[in-house]
Amino acid sequence: MTTNKKSVSRDADEIILAKEMIMLGARLQVVESETALSRERLAKLYRELQGCAAPKGMLPFSVDWYMTWMPNIHSSMFYGIYRFLARETHLEGVRLTVRAYRLYRNQVACQTHGVGTPTLSFTRAWMLIRFFESRMLQLSACTQCKGEFVAHAHAIRHNYMCAICRPPPRAGKKRRPSAAKSTSASASSSASSLTSSSSASSTPSSTISKQLSDTTFTGVDPDPAAGAPDNPATALDPSDPNPHIA
Repeated sequence: MTTNKKSVSRDADEIILAKEMIMLGARLQVVESETALSRERLAKLYRELQGCAAPKGMLPFSVDWYMTWMPNIHSSMFYGIYRFLARETHLEGVRLTVRAYRLYRNQVACQTHGVGTPTLSFTRAWMLIRFFESRMLQLSACTQCKGEFVAHAHAIRHNYMCAICRPPPRAGKKRRPSAAKSTSASASSSASSLTSSSSASSTPSSTISKQLSDTTFTGVDPDPAAGAPDNPATALDPSDPNPHIA
């Protein structure tokens, strides 16, 4: 009896953990590897929480992604939070990753006022921990700000400068949203005008022939052999009560 209660409570704990991971944006493969729940149950839970089917495809496995400008800053911030919680709390495993990512996301939301999505997704944060555990990544201290940032394993640490102290030439140069919106609006308006003009110019020939057949010409003999009268004034008028021939 005790075994059944323990299994039920453990199953409930894993469902709660899977729910937290899915709500944070975890891929189904990550949740499946961290819980003992079946894939069918996780797929149903994912559809119930997100309102759509789980995305398919491979997990991101590139280490070079963490070396680019903005991802390197966010990855270093997340890993700093992860190390702090690992040192100051009793959390471990995926629960430590969930708590660290939640704090990271709250910090990013405070900086951006809740606009946009975090640069570092939960799946990439989970992969970052795996890369550190497999010793594919390391922390290197910047010689200018003295902060520790994510770097390749066995990379040269002498005179290392972080992405904040030495940003790339085009760092932060993005297209303004207002200009992009105006460009898309003008493009859509021109496309709609072209569509309307093309639809107006491409009138079917059957419609034109039907209009010509429905049109009646007053004073014209329908018999083509008779031909048209020489004088239109001498033509018979069907509306005249006293028809006469001039």
